[in-house]
Amino acid sequence: MNDLNNFFQKCLLHALIAAKKAGEAILSVYQGQIDVTYKDDKTPLTLADETAHSIILHHLSMGSLKDVHVLSEEGRQPSYDERKGWEYFWLVDPLDGTKEFIHRRGEFTVNIALINKHRPVLGVVLVPARGSLYFAAEGLGSYKLENAEAVSQFLDNYEGSAQANSPVDRIIDLAKKLPLDHAPDSKITVVGSRSHASNALTGFVQTAQQKYRDVKFVPAGSALKFGLVAEGTAHVYPRLGPTMEWDTGAGQCVVEQSGGAVIDLTTKTPLAYNKQELLNPHFICTGKHSTDLGELLELR
Repeated sequence: MNDLNNFFQKCLLHALIAAKKAGEAILSVYQGQIDVTYKDDKTPLTLADETAHSIILHHLSMGSLKDVHVLSEEGRQPSYDERKGWEYFWLVDPLDGTKEFIHRRGEFTVNIALINKHRPVLGVVLVPARGSLYFAAEGLGSYKLENAEAVSQFLDNYEGSAQANSPVDRIIDLAKKLPLDHAPDSKITVVGSRSHASNALTGFVQTAQQKYRDVKFVPAGSALKFGLVAEGTAHVYPRLGPTMEWDTGAGQCVVEQSGGAVIDLTTKTPLAYNKQELLNPHFICTGKHSTDLGELLELR
């Protein structure tokens, strides 16, 4: 167990460094002119997406972690036959919420998850424009840093010395354990996609309003929605439209390690990874102090 814990600590530090460096590059583009191209699937792509991908790939492939595979939205997509035997792999969305980035709404994230077979066991979600950071790992718990720059000294020192002692304990000391002490300000607070709203989401909210006396809907972009549920600012995040595995892996780990759940609405089991098809099924994400999960599952 100690060896596993040490492995997770090393992975967490590499992920934090990668996210920090990627976030800096993203903000550099964000503060200037944003040029947009489009991929074959008509989704937008910017220099920030591509630069962040290169930076993350570099930092996750260093030292003793160089043999851990990386599956990134902006990288090569290996066939299922190639990846189905992976025990551990990195799952990365270098810039989640590109539409929010283009429209300068600030609700975009860097998502880095470590997947063990079919489960996310480590997650880092950086919100560059807000300077906040969520991180979690099995055996370590789930945390939020309001000021991600506060850990720069530890990460820079660790990056520069292969022999440096792990500063994970010091980083955790600066963070707040999730969920936070405060409770949502209404009986049911639903957070949902700002850029990908759907009739199904509208129906979920309307059904919730009929069932519960007080329901509040909060629109948000990217994996920030998982962070809001994990910290307790929102009760539930229903996703009744398409997402990919890299959109959800890091956020799911942050939620699960805070005591919440991310449930596949088809199987009623935790959302799984490294599937033959990387498209996620519809799911519902709930926090530790949410209303009974069974009730919420019936609202869709």
